[in-house]
Amino acid sequence: MSDASSATPATSTRPPGVSSEVGRLRTVMLHRPGPELQRLTPRNNDQLLFDGIPWVSRAQEEHDAFADALRSRDVEVLYLTELLTETLASEEARARAVAGVTQSLRLGDTLRDHLRGWLGELSPAELTDALTAGLRNDEVRGGFGLVTSLLHSDDFLIDPLPNLLFTRDSSVWIRDKVAVTSLAMPARDRETQLTELIYTLHPRFSGIETIHGWHREHVEGGDVLLLSAGVVAVGVGERTTPAGVERLARQLLADGGAHTVLAVPIAQERATMHLDTVCTMVDVDKIVMYPNVADHLAAHTVTATEDGQLQVSDSAPFLVAAARAMGIDALHQIDTGLDPVTAEREQWDDGNNTLAVAPRVAVAYERNVETNARLEEAGIEVIAISGSELGSGRGGPRCMSCPIARDEL
Repeated sequence: MSDASSATPATSTRPPGVSSEVGRLRTVMLHRPGPELQRLTPRNNDQLLFDGIPWVSRAQEEHDAFADALRSRDVEVLYLTELLTETLASEEARARAVAGVTQSLRLGDTLRDHLRGWLGELSPAELTDALTAGLRNDEVRGGFGLVTSLLHSDDFLIDPLPNLLFTRDSSVWIRDKVAVTSLAMPARDRETQLTELIYTLHPRFSGIETIHGWHREHVEGGDVLLLSAGVVAVGVGERTTPAGVERLARQLLADGGAHTVLAVPIAQERATMHLDTVCTMVDVDKIVMYPNVADHLAAHTVTATEDGQLQVSDSAPFLVAAARAMGIDALHQIDTGLDPVTAEREQWDDGNNTLAVAPRVAVAYERNVETNARLEEAGIEVIAISGSELGSGRGGPRCMSCPIARDEL
């Protein structure tokens, strides 16, 4: 791991909490691309949700530049694998991690028992590598029962997690609580078990309340937008289910995490897998949005009745419903691209997947020239970063970041 990955230690005493998308960003969790990306091949990249085989060293350089851009704005950068390694110093955390990763029915009893002993002897750093980069059949010595004899030498006993890069999805902070999410795709379902370990057993997060959970109905962090204090929009589509948004809404409305939840149906397609591939906030009243869906993007407003039941409104245009819930006259739309073709190209390249580091300041991929120009015309300072390799998993700066602390607006 490069020096850049450990330049900011996890020592801040700032309390975690996030109530908007655009409050000044203070602490963020990232995952620097590592050996898990080197496990991608033309045979498995589709299954592992990547559109290509990234050049790993270049992806690391791009990610280091992203992290440095955040640090230059006084953002504390934490790394998921460093937090996980520190968490795994706990015997309870190690036991839970090993038990979780060896539950797979494909292992069989002989191999499972051997793996539990073998993993249990690893150091915290070595166990982190096994949990994130995966473990092939030919990398384990012993345990030679029927299963391991029948598997190919390069079959994975523990699958790699290349999508850890997108830390936004496996957890989302809503005010002073953290929602541990439930990821829909089999290639990603272990990620939230690791974030749950961090939030429940790492000393930095002692006393923090977690909500939802990886064993619950599917909700992914890329679908959750904190439009303003108390107003949460949740996309419902390829990754987040109606049942998932219902449970999250019930929790948020009951514990004061939100007074209004907007359930926003989106197309169940690769290009629009999450709500944040369609729109992201760049100011308290400005949103960058894919114009090809803007006219028909709608929302159901969900609030709580006096007796705690969910009250669901009829569908209304998203921008109208959002502005009403936020208590503002209008939520101003900044279009991705300049025309339908450019918009489609730049949306595919995460043109509207921006990360606000403060009101009117956002990180965006430099390749989305037209969208960035429109942002600047609207008074948004664009911090442009390279993402030619980082984008091969279909994610931009917002996808690659989990804000842990932001200033109140």
